[in-house]
Amino acid sequence: MAWISLFIAGLLEVVWAIGLKYSENFTKLWPSVITLIALVGSFLLLSHAMRTLPVGTAYAIWTGIGALGAAVVGIIVFKEPANAMRVISLCLIIIGILGIKLSSTT
Repeated sequence: MAWISLFIAGLLEVVWAIGLKYSENFTKLWPSVITLIALVGSFLLLSHAMRTLPVGTAYAIWTGIGALGAAVVGIIVFKEPANAMRVISLCLIIIGILGIKLSSTT
């Protein structure tokens, strides 16, 4: 259950990170509300996952999912560059997430 909570927390991190852009410095009501709800949900689920997962494992995977997801959304939605170095770097984040997960004892 902790791994599922952590995965959802990471996805919610992507939502609130992208929501920050749409909220325009919290001047737009609904994007701001969605951002804050996703932020709170992400932290609560991360906290839940940390009850059983080591802090380093949980935090590294949470930030990895968030960084990877935000970058992919940036490429797809905001037409940010997807050059070879960026794609390779995103693949390295995936490898890092998988490596941490596979080396975890919980």
